[in-house]
Amino acid sequence: MPLAELAVLTLYYLVLGLLAVYSVHRLHLVRLRRRTAEPARITAQHFPKLAVQLPLYNEPRVTARLIDAVARLEYPGELEIQVLDDSTDETSAIVAACIDSKSHITHIRRGSRDGYKAGALAHGMSLSDAELFAVFDADFVPPPDTLLRMVPYFADAKVGMVQARWTHLNRERSLLTRVQAIYLDAHFAVESAARNFGRRFFNFNGTAGIWRRAAIEEAGGWSASTLTEDLDLSYRAQLKGWEFVFLPDVEVPAELPAGLGGFQQQQHRWTKGSIQTARKLLPSILRGDLPGSVKTEALFHLTNNVAYLLTFLLALLMVPSMRIRIAHGWLATYIVDAVLFVVSTGSVLLFYVEGQRWAKRPRLTLRELLAVLPVGVGMSVRNASAVVEGLVQRGGHFRRTPKSGDGPLIHERIRLPLIELTLSLFFVAAVVFFATEQRWLALPFLMLFASGYASISLLSISSLKT
Repeated sequence: MPLAELAVLTLYYLVLGLLAVYSVHRLHLVRLRRRTAEPARITAQHFPKLAVQLPLYNEPRVTARLIDAVARLEYPGELEIQVLDDSTDETSAIVAACIDSKSHITHIRRGSRDGYKAGALAHGMSLSDAELFAVFDADFVPPPDTLLRMVPYFADAKVGMVQARWTHLNRERSLLTRVQAIYLDAHFAVESAARNFGRRFFNFNGTAGIWRRAAIEEAGGWSASTLTEDLDLSYRAQLKGWEFVFLPDVEVPAELPAGLGGFQQQQHRWTKGSIQTARKLLPSILRGDLPGSVKTEALFHLTNNVAYLLTFLLALLMVPSMRIRIAHGWLATYIVDAVLFVVSTGSVLLFYVEGQRWAKRPRLTLRELLAVLPVGVGMSVRNASAVVEGLVQRGGHFRRTPKSGDGPLIHERIRLPLIELTLSLFFVAAVVFFATEQRWLALPFLMLFASGYASISLLSISSLKT
């Protein structure tokens, strides 16, 4: 066998094997969630001074809704509300009008976006002597009793952060928003719950959570060195010994990106930031005096988005590897591919099904079930670039996710999906070719990739027309 062909096959099975490992890890999280009950927590009716922080940047459609919801929050202790407004549009005027008669709400303007969201939160913290800090992003609508249900867990002096579970205001707007909701339901109801209840590290999700000032300060404060300041600070605080609490029954609704451009932008930021955080903190975690289960889960958690890069590489290697094996008559190796395909896709689908069950949602429809995997595959091109950027860059420009509020979909600038379109046409041709050759075991993989890249291509082209 020529060396080039051997290299292709070796790389193909290495990539496929690593993807299978990340997929099967989802089974581990499902099992951990099923076997681990929510631990007993210390609570008390003690309500120290609390500051609610609302970081805003050009959010005119949702600002009034946010401020109205936060103004209704019930809290028996001393409460202040900081609107951390870095806006350059009409958002600032909306804020001023909304808080005109509300003396406990302060409108804070920095005059710059230094440090982006991390910088805004740090600046607001420097202006307050509060013991606790709650954070709500612009697209969230916290119920009035949110603080009452979360703050009592800080009676335990070891607790540094308490996180609520996100729900979704516009879940039913489209198939795209339903798929996003499925992803996030599994992330919170299975992934975060399993990690927290199983005594692994988990993270503040940037919003709908409350921090203890001492935990932020001991961990080194908010930092803009990564695009996921929430994930970065979470791991630094837990490395200092602070304990976190996840509350799956405390639900805070929020708006999902309604358009593909916003979804891609959000995913790119989260992916790049998670890889930056892995670069920054994994060496300390792996060298630290921590249980093996904590180190292993942190490794999977912080590097999980590498799966997007692996998926893109698999797309490039799949058909060449199939052609090489056909040429050499190694048709039995397709059985290996089929087994890994079933194990990987089955693990991921079960993860999402479990997410709906633990989130107390109806069972997934067939259409939703068939959409969750292709959308993930289709996102691999954009997110693979985010992985590479995260490996070589520090920080970066924090691009906010557009919010539509109750109005029509915001027109988003979106790139022409040339790579996804090329790959979708390539895989459609490959499906036709291998079907005519009666290579049936090759078709499931090929059809998954064809549908994934085609779905993103069609959504992108549709967005370009609107």
